[in-house]
Amino acid sequence: MASIFTRIINREIPGHIIAEDDHYIAFLDITPLVHGHTLVVPKKEVDYIFDLEDQDLAALNIFAKKVARAVQKAIVCKRIGVAVIGLEVPHTHIHLVPMNSVGDINFTQPKIHPTQDELAAVAERIRKSF
Repeated sequence: MASIFTRIINREIPGHIIAEDDHYIAFLDITPLVHGHTLVVPKKEVDYIFDLEDQDLAALNIFAKKVARAVQKAIVCKRIGVAVIGLEVPHTHIHLVPMNSVGDINFTQPKIHPTQDELAAVAERIRKSF
């Protein structure tokens, strides 16, 4: 069965897409830690990040770097934190989290619940930052 990320990639379900190319896609987390929390995902469904081929892992990180720069331009923050947890969805993904303190990337803290309109506005700000 396709992962929820594959369903977003295939446009079977909506997602607030920030950027994509032939191999990778970035979209907003719908239950983010903070506004601008973005997921960077390979379009090829691979469960564990270290099962990616070396060139695919490198290219995923280069794509994530481009997305992180756009997020940092669009969202007021000191840094973009990076996390790979890989337990929530069986599809490799990198979390890019705008941070002003280390607590901003604490995955045990309660998530925020922005509206679809708020997510759309954040996505548009980030897309304009590329």
